[in-house]
Amino acid sequence: MRDKILAIIEKNARLSVKDIAALLGEDEAKVSAEIEAMENEGIICGYHTLINWDKTSDERVDALIEVKVAPQRGMGFDSIAERIYQYDEVDAVYLMSGAFDFMVLINGRTMKEVATFVASKLSPMDSILSTATHFVLKKYKDHGTVIEQVKVDERMKVSP
Repeated sequence: MRDKILAIIEKNARLSVKDIAALLGEDEAKVSAEIEAMENEGIICGYHTLINWDKTSDERVDALIEVKVAPQRGMGFDSIAERIYQYDEVDAVYLMSGAFDFMVLINGRTMKEVATFVASKLSPMDSILSTATHFVLKKYKDHGTVIEQVKVDERMKVSP
């Protein structure tokens, strides 16, 4: 039942326990207890709203930063990741395989603000060998959700 609950709330966290129980054909109290248990176990870590910031007046820039590090003996990658994710600008930190060690997702109000974060906070950290910053220009799909549906021109074509 856990996997089914998780699949449902991952797509729509606004559903009530009553609705989830109805979808699963389960008892509401049983579903509520299962969700609470998963929150306590750290399986469910939070509930978020996906916002298309381009449709608001809020100016913001999202960036993906590739980070190469030299892990410290006895501390590994975890301590470096912890130092990085403490910054408010940081939305996510992922340990990666491949050409770099971490992918850091951040947002700022301007490209200059993001660049300042990288230059003054991230790059000077012990163990950071290099960074490469990529700015997000447009989001088409995020967390499994299409951000803006492509508008189809439904007008009849007229041939000359």
